[in-house]
Formats: sequence, structure tokens, C-alpha cells
Amino acid sequence: MSILNSGFQNLNCQGQLIDLSRPKIMAIVNLSPDSFYHSLDPNNSDAVLRYAEKLLGEGADILDFGAMSTSPGSGEIDVELEWRRLEKALHRVRKEFPDAIISVDTYRSFVAERALEAGANIINDISGGMFDPAIIELVAKVKAPYILMHNRAKALDMQKHTHYDNLILEVYDYFTEKIHLLSEKGMVDIVIDPGFGFSKTIDQNYSLLKNLEVFKTLNRPLMVGISRKSMLHKTTGGTPDEVLGVGTALHFNALLSGAHILRVHDVAEAVRCIRVFERYSKA
Repeated sequence: MSILNSGFQNLNCQGQLIDLSRPKIMAIVNLSPDSFYHSLDPNNSDAVLRYAEKLLGEGADILDFGAMSTSPGSGEIDVELEWRRLEKALHRVRKEFPDAIISVDTYRSFVAERALEAGANIINDISGGMFDPAIIELVAKVKAPYILMHNRAKALDMQKHTHYDNLILEVYDYFTEKIHLLSEKGMVDIVIDPGFGFSKTIDQNYSLLKNLEVFKTLNRPLMVGISRKSMLHKTTGGTPDEVLGVGTALHFNALLSGAHILRVHDVAEAVRCIRVFERYSKA
């Protein structure tokens, strides 16, 4: 029996459709010098363009640009600096690749608005509107797809907020309430992300991964972002550079549990993982 994803036809990116009947790959493009793994110089737009070309050539379906690190313990930067890091890169990539689907990883309405004006298609908000409620109004107005992540606090303090009486139930309830709120504002294309590493301990991350199937009943596309994260390298005793293999294994597990989008650093490996998953699913 096939276990390929079903129930979701597409995401509508202002007329461009992302078909979710097969898993998709979101490629991470870091423009922040303090990202935990692989950063690009935002002032070198040629290098950013070459990297985007590489990712798309390897099979990325979505490019996710982020200009401020949100790893646990990271501090905020000035909103104008965040936009400056993004601006030239977005304009260059959109001009060179007019059909590329571009996501911007930000929780600030100022940045999101300018990114959408520059040609971004999707807003990826780690706060679910908690840090800047105006971002919800903006995305609802332009009808852009919205990635809704579970989180409890900003990066500097998020690991102080890891107590749950029932982790899975509380994350599920969070999504239920947020989806209701967003739907009331007319938002249709909502992707849910459990927020691995955000206000979660390593054990809680694995519990989430083990129980991903619970979130199928929310009837929304599910994105999983575990690439190179500490839940992998702290478990293995290695570094982010050394966990591609185990990360790919867990990506396969996430696909088995119903993930529609894998958010990754390593596109070529994710493409191979999905090919094997599809063959396995049809056996």
C-alpha cells in the first residue's frame, strides 16, 4: 500500500502552485554570519546567486532566505540590518530565477512586507505572529503561504521555556488555536512546523519526531526542520559537519510519518532520500 502524502493538492504562491502530492525540499540560505551552520556573505550577491543556482540545480523546490540567526541563545539584530542583508540577495535571485519559489525566514512585519514586494512568495515565521502580530495581517492581506512554527520565546531565552505537562498535546493545541485564528483572517495556505530546537530539549525534539503522525489530523501540510541541529550532533558527540548521515535517516523517518516539506542544508542528499522513500512507499 502506498504511503505517499495525500490530501493536499498544492500551496498557492500568488498563482504559482507547489504540488504537495510528493514531498518537497526547502533549501536553507543563511545570510547571517552567526548562523550555526553554513553562512553566506550578504554583501557578496554573486556568491549568493551561485549558491542559489547550485541548490536549484540539485533539486530544491523552495529557497528559504534568513538574515538573522534564531538559534538558541542568539540575540536580535536591528530590523534595518536584517532587511539590508536580504535586499540585494532577494532582488538578484528573483531577477535571475523568475520562477523560483522563495521563502523568507522572518518574524518581523517590516522585513516580511519588503521581502514580498521584492518577489518573495512565502513567509516562514518562527513565532506564529507572537513577536510581531502585524505580520499576520500582512500575510493575510497578500494571501501568501505562511509557515506557522511552534515556539514559546525569542532565541535568547527560548531554552528557559521547555517545561510541558504534555508536550505533544500542548503543541497540538497551539496549532489548533493558531490555525483557527489564521483561518478567521482568510488565510488558507498554512504550513505547520513543530519547531525542533525551539523551546524544546533534545529529548523533547525526539518525542516530537516520534509522534509526528499525531499532527496529520490538523489537515495541514507539515514541514520538518532538523537539518544539522544539536539534537543530532549532541546525541552523536560530533559536530554539525558530521551528522549528514543520521540526519538523512531521520528525514526518511519524518517522511514515513507524513512530512510534506523537508527544510535542509543538503539538497542533493534530501533528493536521494525522497527518491528512496517513494520507491519504498510503492513497494
